[in-house]
Amino acid sequence: MKTLLRSGFAAILVCAAARNARAQDLAAGEPDTIRTWNGLARDAVRTAKAADVDAARTYAMVDVAIFDAVNGIVSRGPFGRTPALVPPDGAPVIASLPAAAAAAARAVLAALFPDQAARFDAQFAADLAALDHRPGVDRGAAWGAAVGAQVVAARAADGSRPVETVPAGSGPGVFRAAWSNAQFRNLVPFAVQDPAAFVSPPPPALDSVEYAGALNEVEVLGNAALPDPGLLATFQFWNLAPGTDQPPGEWVGIALEVAGSRRVPFLDEARLLALVSMALADVVAPTFQSKFLYAHWRPATAINEADTDGNPATEADPAWKPRGGGIGGNPQHTSGHSAFSAAAATVLAGFFCRDDVAFAHQNDGAPGGAPRFYTGFSAAALEAGRSRIFGGVHFEFSNQAGLVAGRAVGAEILAGSLLRKAGPTHFGSCPL
Repeated sequence: MKTLLRSGFAAILVCAAARNARAQDLAAGEPDTIRTWNGLARDAVRTAKAADVDAARTYAMVDVAIFDAVNGIVSRGPFGRTPALVPPDGAPVIASLPAAAAAAARAVLAALFPDQAARFDAQFAADLAALDHRPGVDRGAAWGAAVGAQVVAARAADGSRPVETVPAGSGPGVFRAAWSNAQFRNLVPFAVQDPAAFVSPPPPALDSVEYAGALNEVEVLGNAALPDPGLLATFQFWNLAPGTDQPPGEWVGIALEVAGSRRVPFLDEARLLALVSMALADVVAPTFQSKFLYAHWRPATAINEADTDGNPATEADPAWKPRGGGIGGNPQHTSGHSAFSAAAATVLAGFFCRDDVAFAHQNDGAPGGAPRFYTGFSAAALEAGRSRIFGGVHFEFSNQAGLVAGRAVGAEILAGSLLRKAGPTHFGSCPL
């Protein structure tokens, strides 16, 4: 018993010392490490013109590395939180948390984007210079680099490579073009137990009333021949094509904005970003399993060829084009934008113990750079999902399926990830 008490007291001293070191860093005006390195990750995705699925994996790897680096320093014995991937074994007792976070993120980004390494090296040098004379900077940097390397090694064979292309299909209801990145249906999850549990039910039968209703809705709301600046602006805001930070990057940005406005402490901010980014990554596999399984055609093809669907309530319009201007690069069921948005919104609402947290957000797709204002996280997610119908690239049943899958993934991650190792882990539905 005395040994256990001494061990517990030592762990409390370690955590207190780490927090004191963090307080000294803050007083010295150290870099905003989590925001800075997530910004670099988003810029790297933009520069590489990465796909949304690659972007989600990138953000998860960066934020898992950051969390495990700082969590390892403050976690001892039964204290602290369970790691996302890398246990705290070998972590220094006293070390700079910002140095550890920066080194972990740098290791991940340099491995994923070696052609951009000079940018990462320059930022890392600037971070360490800003932390000069703070205790444990070298120890924190060495530990963070080791954690980042372990994250890279652990994800080296996670199903994201090699690229797999599915040949074009044919016939009513089938997506017609060849599409790539189908291998992401096998992406190893960061936190959920079984991605297959979140695969969407099949789309409604082509000859059903539900299908006809969905087709007729998108035929009007997503019709390029019916100008509507409001619908177009909503689609453009959330579309986020290659060259942007992609939909996962915008939800990372929302998490950072809200955390900053609510003055979330450093350790909790690292946890929030890890939870959000893991949720964004873990909706990828079930979304792409659904796309691979159903290979469902996009609205443009469906409307152009409605005379082949066997449904008396639909009518072909060979001249119809989507408001968004593009058909879509892979099968439309399920909506990935909807799944990303619901997963992130669910985690954010759970983390803050309320959904109605108002915020403004300006993103890479905003027409004219204008921000949009939201009454809460789910309100933003619902708009993101509906934007796909306004752009003419998804049916509403696929939006709804994506929202359901995303909420379920977010809920599982909240319930079982990065929880305290001792004592109460939840208050009601909110993780502490």
